[in-house]
Amino acid sequence: MAAVGMLVLLPLASLIGIAAEGDAEIWPHLLANVLPSSIVDTLALLAGVAVVAGSMGITTAWLVTAHRFPGRGMLVWLLPLPLAVPTYITAYIYVEMFDSAGLVQMALREFMGWRSRADYWFPEIRSLPGCILVMSVVLYPYIYIAARAMFLTQSASMLEVARTLGASRIKLFRIIALPLARPALAVGVSLALLEALNDIGASEYLGVRTLTVSVYNTWLNRGSLAGAAQIACVMLAFVVGLILIERYGRRDRRYAPSPKRHRTVHPVPLVGGRAWLAAVLCAVPAVLGFILPTGFLLRETLRGSLFTQLDADFLAHFLTTIGLSLVATAATLVVAVMMVSAARLSKTPLTKGALFAAGLGYALPGTVLALGLMTPLVGFDNLIGMIWRTLTGERLGLLLMGAAGGIVIAYVIRFLSIATGSLSAGLDRVSPSLEDAARTLGASRREMVWTIQIPLMRPALASAALLIFVDCIKELPATLLLRPLNTETLSTLVYTYASRGRFEDGSLAALVIVLVGLIPVIQLVRSAEAHPKRAEAEASSGSSSP
Repeated sequence: MAAVGMLVLLPLASLIGIAAEGDAEIWPHLLANVLPSSIVDTLALLAGVAVVAGSMGITTAWLVTAHRFPGRGMLVWLLPLPLAVPTYITAYIYVEMFDSAGLVQMALREFMGWRSRADYWFPEIRSLPGCILVMSVVLYPYIYIAARAMFLTQSASMLEVARTLGASRIKLFRIIALPLARPALAVGVSLALLEALNDIGASEYLGVRTLTVSVYNTWLNRGSLAGAAQIACVMLAFVVGLILIERYGRRDRRYAPSPKRHRTVHPVPLVGGRAWLAAVLCAVPAVLGFILPTGFLLRETLRGSLFTQLDADFLAHFLTTIGLSLVATAATLVVAVMMVSAARLSKTPLTKGALFAAGLGYALPGTVLALGLMTPLVGFDNLIGMIWRTLTGERLGLLLMGAAGGIVIAYVIRFLSIATGSLSAGLDRVSPSLEDAARTLGASRREMVWTIQIPLMRPALASAALLIFVDCIKELPATLLLRPLNTETLSTLVYTYASRGRFEDGSLAALVIVLVGLIPVIQLVRSAEAHPKRAEAEASSGSSSP
C-alpha cells in the first residue's frame, strides 16, 4: 500500500526537484513572456468549458429525466456517446469542416456567390471560443451522467408537493432538483475541467496556448526541461484548485431518500412547441459531439478508400495500442484489488492515506505526469544497468524510459483512481457480515480476498476494466512524451497526421479509436437505464405486497 502511494507521489516530488534545480534566469523569463498569456488562456478555457458544458449537461439531463418529448428514447442513448470521441479528434474534424478552407465555408461561398472571406463573416474555429465549443461538446457527458443519476434517484414526492404549491417547471428545477444534485454536479464539472486541463491536441491545434501546451513546447521545442517543470508546477496549482472547488461543491450536501415508499421521478409529457424545443435542445449536443464527428470520419474513410491502410504497419500500430492498453489495464486492476482489499480488511491511517494518494493520479495532466516520471525512470534504468554490467560485464538498454514500460507506469498512475473508486463502491455494497463469518470459520486474509471479495467485485472489475482500457487507448499527452522512438499508437498516429496538415489521412485510425470507445459508454448507459427500471419494479412489488 505504501509503495503504491509513493509511486503516485514520486512524479510530483521529481517534478518539484527538476523545477528547483533549473537555471535561476528561466523563471523570470517564463514569468514575463510565457506564464501570463498561458494562465489567462487556461483560466478562460476552464471557465468557458464549465459554463457551456455545464449548461449542456444539466439541461439535457433534466429534460430527458423529467419530461417526455419526440425522440427522447433515442436521445437518452445518444447523449452520453461523445465520451467515446477524444477532444483532439473532434478538434481536427471541426477544423476540417468549419475552417476557411473547410466544407461548410466552401459550400457557403459556392451557394452565395462569395469570392473570399472578405465578402462575409464566419466564426473562427481556431480560437479560444472555438476551443471552448469543441471541448464542451465532448466533455458535457461527464456532467450529464452525474446529473441524470441524481435526477433519477430524487424522490417524486418532493416534486409533487412543489407542484401542488404552484411551482412552475422552471422553478421546480431551480429550487429543488438542481440544489439536490449539486454534489454530483460538482464531481461531473471537476472531471470535465480536469480533462480540459489535460488536453494538448485540441488546444494546440486550435491555437490556444494553455499551460499544457506551454509545457510541451518548452520541453521539446525549446529544449528546457527545467522550464517545463516550472510551468508544470503552476499547472499543479490549477489541479489543486479544481479539487478544492469540487470538494467545496460537495460540502455538507448529503441527501438520502427514505427507503420506505420511495418513488422515482416519472417523466411528464410535453406538447406542442415545448416538446419540439426540448427535442432540439437535447439533439444539438448529441449531433455536435458524436454524430457529426463520427459521420465525418466514416465519410473520409470511405471517400479516401482508407481501408487500404490496413497493412502491416497499421496492424503493428493497432497491436501496440491494444497491447499497451491491455497490460496497463491488467496491472491497474491488480494494484487496485490489492489496495481496496487491504483498505477493507485493515482500516488504518496508512491504508487510507495510500488510497487517497492513489486517487490523485487522475488529477495529474498527462504532460505533468510524463515530465515527473522522467527522472525516476532514468534513475531506475541506470541502477539496473549498473547492476547488470557488474554481473555480466555487458551493457543493458533502457527498460522503462523511452520504452513501453514507462508508458504502462504512466497509465497505471493516471487511471488507478478509476479502478479503486469502482472497486470500493462495489465492496461497499457487500455486507460486512459475510467477511465476519469467514473470519469466524478461520479464513485467512488471502482466502477472504480470493473466495469472497474478488467474486463479489466481478461486475465492478468488468466496468473498471472497460473504462481504463478505453482511456488508455485515447490517452495522448503521456503517450506522446514517453513513447519509444519510431513507435506509434493510434492516438499518436492521428496526432502525427494532424500535425502534418493531413488529418483526413488519419480518419481510419481515429474511427477505430471512437468505435472501441463506444463499448464502455454503451455499457455505462445500459447500466444507468436499468437502475430506474429495477427501482420502479421493486417499488411496485413493495406496494402490492400485503
